Amino acid sequence: MPMAAVATPLQLPLSTLPDPTLHKKPLPAGQPRVWYESHNRRLKALRLATALLDTGVYHPAGASDQRIRDIAPRIGVHYPSDTTCRLVRALMRG
Repeated sequence: MPMAAVATPLQLPLSTLPDPTLHKKPLPAGQPRVWYESHNRRLKALRLATALLDTGVYHPAGASDQRIRDIAPRIGVHYPSDTTCRLVRALMRG
């Protein structure tokens, strides 16, 4: 396939790119504290798993606690706990 036929994100029409004006919605009120902690932990684990996949770590066996913790500051998240590291590997298992 010629290289000109492959579309890069910069070549896509603007209508297909995410809308930069989208705003985050606030979390629903009235949930127990555990629900918010779990929700935020899942979001953090998803960010870490995505960063690991971007760096070439495709299997949970390659995602040691130390590797996960080393990538956390590079993507701007706080030091992950053991529980978050386990969740990252669970997400990578699919």
